[in-house]
Amino acid sequence: MTSSYQSKQGLFTRPVWLAIAACTLLAALLPTFNLAFAEGHALHVSAYTVALVGKFMCYALAALALDLVWGYTGILSLGHGVFFALGAYAHGMYLMRAIGDQGQYHSSLPDFMVFLDWKTYPWYWAFTEHFWYCMALVVLVPGVLAFVFGYFAFRSRIKGVYFSIITQAMTYAFMLLFFRNDTGFGGNNGFTDFKTILGHDITAPATRAVLFLLTLAFLLAALIGARAIVRSKLGRVLQGVRDSEARLMFLGYNPLWFKLFVWTLSAVLCGIAGALYVPQVGIINPSEMSPANSIEMVVWVAVGGRGTLIGPILGAFTVNGLKSWFTAALPELWLFALGLLFIVVTLFMQQGMLGVLSKLKRRKTAVVAEEAA
Repeated sequence: MTSSYQSKQGLFTRPVWLAIAACTLLAALLPTFNLAFAEGHALHVSAYTVALVGKFMCYALAALALDLVWGYTGILSLGHGVFFALGAYAHGMYLMRAIGDQGQYHSSLPDFMVFLDWKTYPWYWAFTEHFWYCMALVVLVPGVLAFVFGYFAFRSRIKGVYFSIITQAMTYAFMLLFFRNDTGFGGNNGFTDFKTILGHDITAPATRAVLFLLTLAFLLAALIGARAIVRSKLGRVLQGVRDSEARLMFLGYNPLWFKLFVWTLSAVLCGIAGALYVPQVGIINPSEMSPANSIEMVVWVAVGGRGTLIGPILGAFTVNGLKSWFTAALPELWLFALGLLFIVVTLFMQQGMLGVLSKLKRRKTAVVAEEAA
């Protein structure tokens, strides 16, 4: 239903484009107003709001990446948290090196290495003092992991619930690995206490504004890029994989490389989301790889509407907005609320929030047409 509706509407209608432009402009004004107006002014936007919306946009980028594989290709991943966290760790390595001797122990090594009595960096920290090298790692580490994992999984025809389970096992295994102190990634505490990025104070409002606008630009570019993929012949093949992989093979297509492409692309987008997340939130630790975090990503997509591109972004903002409110007002009830939300969406809103809005719009159009007749 969703696909046929979108094909009739060209995926994004004119009002949707206008809404995207308005939301982009509104978002871009947040850090601008934070810098332009002093605290206490009616138009001042707090640093907390800027950081919170910046974090939500990172989550929205991860949700969009998951929608490409789940919503359009029918591959349900319960392990995308590992790609998000690997991108964050890759950027975090640079940020830790940028601290220099300003840590608690005034050593050239990160504090956690000094605490563990390490004398030098392990080999895999080589060149991480270079920003662009770490940016390459942000893309390559999640991308290579996804490619290798996906190649063997898709080649073995693992699909459905079995694929979902092994993705969850993968992220759980990585979480346990990164919890170990001797892995060299800060153990339980992960990376934190960042000072600078490219020589600029990471907590300065101007730096925060640049990070925010970069995240907004990446999210917009990913949305437009994903739309181009979905509307292309490649996108139609991906939807063919989702709807009937056997029929696609009968027509002469090999689904392996199509699935591998979108799976790897999705992992890279998640890695970029993680890399944008870590300097704005100020910490990355192995809990980001927990299976619960990956399941939460699935909830974002389901709530917004999978297979719609806009829906996952809407879902990420809605669910995390609720999470922020619950964790401040009723923290003990958040997991119950999340579970209830997922049940409601599964039983009554299978096309998510966008599906409900589309249904209301069609109903209103039908009523108007009936009255006119």
